[in-house]
Amino acid sequence: METTGTRRSLPWLLATWGLTRLLLLLFVFKVYVFPGPDVTSDVSVIYQGWFEVLRTGTFPLDDVTWQYPPAAALAILSPGLLPFLDYASAFFVLAFLADLVALSLLLYAGVRPGRWLRGAWVWVIGVPLLGPTVYARYDVMVTAVAVAALLAGARHPRLMGALAGFAAMLKVWPALLLLGVRGRSAWTSAVAAVALLAALFAVTMPGAFAFLTFQRDRGTEVESLGALVFHVARHYGWDGQVLLNYGSVEFLGPWVNVVSTAALALTGMTFGWLLLWRLVATRFEAHTAADAAFVGVLMFTVTSRVISPQYMVWLVGVAAVCLCFRAGRMGVPAGLVLVACFVTVLEFPYRFADVVTSTPLGITLLAVRNGLLVLAAVIAARRLWRSTVPKPAPAEAPDDHTARTRETSASS
Repeated sequence: METTGTRRSLPWLLATWGLTRLLLLLFVFKVYVFPGPDVTSDVSVIYQGWFEVLRTGTFPLDDVTWQYPPAAALAILSPGLLPFLDYASAFFVLAFLADLVALSLLLYAGVRPGRWLRGAWVWVIGVPLLGPTVYARYDVMVTAVAVAALLAGARHPRLMGALAGFAAMLKVWPALLLLGVRGRSAWTSAVAAVALLAALFAVTMPGAFAFLTFQRDRGTEVESLGALVFHVARHYGWDGQVLLNYGSVEFLGPWVNVVSTAALALTGMTFGWLLLWRLVATRFEAHTAADAAFVGVLMFTVTSRVISPQYMVWLVGVAAVCLCFRAGRMGVPAGLVLVACFVTVLEFPYRFADVVTSTPLGITLLAVRNGLLVLAAVIAARRLWRSTVPKPAPAEAPDDHTARTRETSASS
């Protein structure tokens, strides 16, 4: 029955993937123009500008918009592998191939015993819901590596650690993949991968870690949870500004530093909760590592000063791995993330002008999207806790003999 169901759904899954990805390619190659700002300009202008600098053997030392770990240079330089295409076209093709790799991994995992194809369906549906932004950012490449790491976890912990370490050097957040890993081998190989890459880039390319100081004076990005305060406050006389700052559209002005500090405090509290969970959790199953990674990425995304649309690709990828496991518990949070993806494409790029100008429509879209993410994070965290942390044993009631003895002693 299970094999028959898989065989019946597989053609539909592949057909859906093919049609939706064709549509994404038509959008990024501008055969059809997606409404809203041109999301491909980051590739043809910013990424290509970095490419020209990186190919000289140095990082963009004077560009504060370069805010990525050193291995991100590999993603930016990768279009050079296709010299017969212009930079932007090569990048879109490689993003498409990364998407295909992620799908292949999820399909392979989904047909194994105790697994199913729901995870692959989450990827097939979730990615196009975000629109052409997916193929116009290198996050899909990072997510493909993260998916490979999580799926390798139970059977090949050293490989998982190495892949997680490499992915973390591409864009930091995949370090959260190790939250639910108990064995030392994965952690050891992750640390070794990070150390090796860090040393390699530090020796061969100047400015490998200059990005660490490039976010010092960031504001609050207009799509973040904290930004809702200022979107509403603008209608009541708040006199701050919305400006392109450090590579994103941010609020700058009175009280922004307070909200940004509050966001950092929430991130710290999130780290504390995850650390507490890790200390008290005792029941670890095959799906626990993926569930914990999903909770960690959700919580850090929600509390961040920046929630860019491409961050949703991370959530879709990790949620897809969670739903590969039949025993997993993240179905409802994953569904909420998919709905949030659809709302995300409405607020960016389709109605981004409403978001920037804080119209009622823009505020509503942001409130709904961010509310869905908060709800998903709360539900996912609760399910992770209840599935891994044992309940305290109830106090034993005294038996009748003990009760009578106490009554006799009291009366005497």
